[in-house]
Amino acid sequence: MDGDRVTMDHGSGGKLSQELVSKIMLPAFGNPLLNELHDGARVDTAGGKVAFTTDSYVVKPLFFAGGNIGKLAVCGTVNDLAMTGAIPRYLSVGMILEEGFLFSDLRKIVESMRKAADEANVMIVTGDTKVVDKGAADGIYINTAGIGDVIPGTNISPRRVKPGYDVILSGYIGDHATTIMAGRHELVLPESIQSDCAPLNAMVEAMLKAVPDIAVLRDPTRGGVAATLNEIAEQSSTGILLEEEVLPIRPEVQAVCEILGFDPLYLANEGKLLAFVDPTHTEQLIAVMQQFSYGKHACVIGKVNDQAPGQVALRTSIGGIRIVDMPLGLQVPRIC
Repeated sequence: MDGDRVTMDHGSGGKLSQELVSKIMLPAFGNPLLNELHDGARVDTAGGKVAFTTDSYVVKPLFFAGGNIGKLAVCGTVNDLAMTGAIPRYLSVGMILEEGFLFSDLRKIVESMRKAADEANVMIVTGDTKVVDKGAADGIYINTAGIGDVIPGTNISPRRVKPGYDVILSGYIGDHATTIMAGRHELVLPESIQSDCAPLNAMVEAMLKAVPDIAVLRDPTRGGVAATLNEIAEQSSTGILLEEEVLPIRPEVQAVCEILGFDPLYLANEGKLLAFVDPTHTEQLIAVMQQFSYGKHACVIGKVNDQAPGQVALRTSIGGIRIVDMPLGLQVPRIC
């Protein structure tokens, strides 16, 4: 790690984030459960196997088309639990409030959290609130942790991914990051473009009921689809080849990316998932996903291979192949 201080790039979900974890966090905290480096840990208790996860939210702006920091916090933690193969049950909420924060905004955020929890069928059962001096925070930061019951018969792990497996994406990518960028720069976007922030647990539960042998599930948040697939390729020692022609990207999002110089594959999403599955189950799994509003655009976007372990590539619309590398740093800061 170059330099002697943390930079914004270390929170990107890319290579520098990986270095932060591998060189500072894992040497101090490493253990078999943490070393799995999944969206949450599956742990054994006296009552059975449960999943546990935690996340902190510092998005800017706090309110955006399709949601706000509160909805984001609940949905993000619910989705992390679901990606481990668990049914989310209970959440904690910790808030750091800046002196002078408006009660009216706090009420809106809390109400959105209640609605998101109701939709996800989870209970917020404990929490904490701290207030810091004006200027010491950006309005409000939220931490949410959650626990859930692991669905029996599931074994979600990147290390189960094998050559020949299909890569399934649940829908359009880049909507969340595009919405956040527009909010920051006061850009006017079509009403069709808003954050995809949503709880995916009901869909995931149905997916695992239909196909318990799904190898791995991930929600491509920071670093987008590119970062998530690179992590899985590295952890599974496989290669992944994507097909550009089938990538679900809204034309409006593609246009914004072309104007601002972004690649949609690297943009954060907050209501999408990636699933790796044996192709014998692909048709059944997509049919289940498409029964849900959050999965109606689900499709296969690529396939796992053994030709380039640890690498992700994209077959372009003109037939060429380009490497989709792990992002080094931050494209859009404070995205979630």
